[in-house]
Amino acid sequence: MRRYDIDSLRVIVFGLLIFYHVGMFFVPWESHIKNVQTYEGLVFPMLFLNQWRLSILFVISGMGTYYALSKRSAGEFAKERTKKLFIPLIVGMIFIVPPQVYYEWLDQGRFSGSYFEFWPAKTFLDTYPNGGGISWHHLWFLPYLLIFSLILIPAFLYLRRHTEAWIIRKMQFLGRNAFGLYVLITPLFFWELYLAPIFPSTHALFNDWFNMVNYCTLFFFGFLLISLKDVFWEAVKKNKHIYLLCGIIAFPLLMCLWFVIGDFAGKQYISSFVKVFNLWSWILTIFGYGATYLNKPSKMLTYANESVYPLYILHQTVIVILGYYLKHTDLGFFPKFSLMVIGTFGFSWIIYEFGIRRYKWIRPLFGLKNK
Repeated sequence: MRRYDIDSLRVIVFGLLIFYHVGMFFVPWESHIKNVQTYEGLVFPMLFLNQWRLSILFVISGMGTYYALSKRSAGEFAKERTKKLFIPLIVGMIFIVPPQVYYEWLDQGRFSGSYFEFWPAKTFLDTYPNGGGISWHHLWFLPYLLIFSLILIPAFLYLRRHTEAWIIRKMQFLGRNAFGLYVLITPLFFWELYLAPIFPSTHALFNDWFNMVNYCTLFFFGFLLISLKDVFWEAVKKNKHIYLLCGIIAFPLLMCLWFVIGDFAGKQYISSFVKVFNLWSWILTIFGYGATYLNKPSKMLTYANESVYPLYILHQTVIVILGYYLKHTDLGFFPKFSLMVIGTFGFSWIIYEFGIRRYKWIRPLFGLKNK
């Protein structure tokens, strides 16, 4: 049976992605384009989202893979994933990302002239950021997800065909205990402890081993958890308040470890454990409340669930363009933030509704099926 709560959470998390990327314009972190004034007060809300927003997307994607693979052979699934992820990636790198680079270079004084003087003349000279505009920027999620989907096909087929496999039976047993599902943070802890310090995040695919291994693990967890069927959903519904309390305790503790408490013996071990414990607590909390309140169909959900992929592809380009023109205005934080959020949702939706959704030859370019 279709889980409408998974669809709802997918829409909500991608919606939060827009708020997060707008927030990147205002926080004192590196980004493609920055506001003249940055705001330290946004750092902790951004860090809170940053701990679990991408992780839960890969878990949700793993859950979606369970349903996609149930209706297809391995070959059909590989073909469908490639078509749905690779084609939008190429389209995005050629048409959607270059405007971001153009406005970034205008802002930095690296280029002057119209966009049509920039593209395609400058775009294809070299890869970003050296001398050209070819990059996947925010679309890095697509090649990672495609690779994970293809390399894990044998494992997924095994779990589909062996519903009484040892790992499923063990997880069903553990799921009946309030903290049993926390066993899954074990590999995440080791990746955080031993890979993260060596391979800082780049999203460049090559030599990005922490992200590759960590997100692939979470993607697999999504498929595994959905394989537990009612045991998982009953566990998160029953224990959602416990998971919420764990998250409320873990996040401030993590911030104290990072910003308040000085170095001491074993700090790296404790910080790594608290980080993955916090991450997993919020993921379980979100699934628990989602299963309780969001597992119901609606026409709005159907529309939003289809639109979320094209809006994900479009949104950051809209943010960069809006940020460029709002950067030097005299507006304060709240007017700028509001205009960028409303403008990003609004312009992205207009492009989707009137430039993508209604045309069957454009729909596949943005990962949509033709009806």
